[in-house]
Amino acid sequence: MIELVRTNDLVTISVIESLFKAEGIAFFLADQNMSAVEGSVGFLQRRILVDGDDRERARKLLVDAGLGGELRDA
Repeated sequence: MIELVRTNDLVTISVIESLFKAEGIAFFLADQNMSAVEGSVGFLQRRILVDGDDRERARKLLVDAGLGGELRDA
């Protein structure tokens, strides 16, 4: 799995999840349950990961949706 996005913004996460679901891109939202550990402060970012085979298609989808600034460089 390749990390594409790391953010605390729940709206951005929701939009990305919707885009990926609509396009049939499998993804994994890592660290979403860490709020129990951090005390719901929101300083631990959630990571959106996709399969390596879907990496370029997912990146293009996010860029086309105006979310290119959220992408990790790697």
